Amino acid sequence: MRATLNIPDDLFSEVQRITGEKSKTKAITIAMKKFIRQQKIKELLEGKDRD
Repeated sequence: MRATLNIPDDLFSEVQRITGEKSKTKAITIAMKKFIRQQKIKELLEGKDRD
């Protein structure tokens, strides 16, 4: 899916630095996957197992 997003340059640079990715698409994809994983773990630990 294509999307046009307005992401602050400093935030984008930080995501690229943390992920080690030069590709903007890869950096954001990794960040989103990690966020989703963290949220799922948090929900499981809180007993909120949702599909």
